[in-house]
Amino acid sequence: MKIAILDDYFDTLRTLPCFGKLKGHDVTIFNDHVQDTDALAERLKDAEALVLIRERTQIRAPLLEKLPKLKLISQRSVYPHIDIEACTRLGIIVSSNMHADTPSYAAAELTWGLVLAAMRQIPQQMAALKAGVWQIGVGHTLRDKTLGIYGYGRIGSVVAGYGRAFGMTVMVWAREPNLAQARADGYQIAGSREELFAQSDVLSLHMRLVDATRGIVTRSDLARMKPTALLVNTSRAGLIEPGALVEALQAGRPGMAAIDVFDAEPLRDPHDPLLTMDNVVATPHIGYVSRDEYELQFSDIFDQIVAYAAGEPINVVNPAVTPR
Repeated sequence: MKIAILDDYFDTLRTLPCFGKLKGHDVTIFNDHVQDTDALAERLKDAEALVLIRERTQIRAPLLEKLPKLKLISQRSVYPHIDIEACTRLGIIVSSNMHADTPSYAAAELTWGLVLAAMRQIPQQMAALKAGVWQIGVGHTLRDKTLGIYGYGRIGSVVAGYGRAFGMTVMVWAREPNLAQARADGYQIAGSREELFAQSDVLSLHMRLVDATRGIVTRSDLARMKPTALLVNTSRAGLIEPGALVEALQAGRPGMAAIDVFDAEPLRDPHDPLLTMDNVVATPHIGYVSRDEYELQFSDIFDQIVAYAAGEPINVVNPAVTPR
């Protein structure tokens, strides 16, 4: 099969052990990011299978309609960036392992790295030191403070464990049955969502972005947070009401934010408000970007291609499709 892989920024995939699963196939890897429909159509005109790295590129009907040879899109996790209806209409199978039983330790570790960085002002202190300034402020320790976990799934539960190891009181708010699991794991359950926002010293969001969760964190929620509190978002920017986080940080509730996700990605505007605030620590959506996580993810993604090539597609999210 002719396989195209988009957005492999650092040409990492061909160096992974799992890349050997594609032996015998004609693989083309693109290392830059392109979103223009015509440019993508030209790149992908001969592709029979398309490999995506998370949500880096939007795959919509105007593009899909220009790709008559495309038979399979293989990726991992959620797929808000793919027009599934158009794929089904055009006879393109979408395979995506939802890995519900596999915690993303890379994302959980990055979350905790951001917590430490923000609470101790690590990036700001480093920048000041390089500029010849010795200490610029006083940070906060984590022990005996309250860690709020909003969404107790495969990542939130791991972050909760890190909080426990740091001597924090862990408070959870989620939907059932996740709350039941949090109780069984020995964590405190917030009396309400309002209590979670009001009592947390560090509040970390861990939900998938679907219609039901889009904008679920409102201006009112953020206004309840302490002026010393930290909001952490390594999930999706769309979980927060548009514009609400910038306004809240400007108002001083919460006092800090640590984020790995943005409304528009890739974000290349250094003047974006979230990149110019001293009370924000930000990273460019690298929660899942580690060699170990790539090996785990792309082993699944390449397995889906091998299964399709063998005539037995797996993890199909649009089973109504009639293959070309």
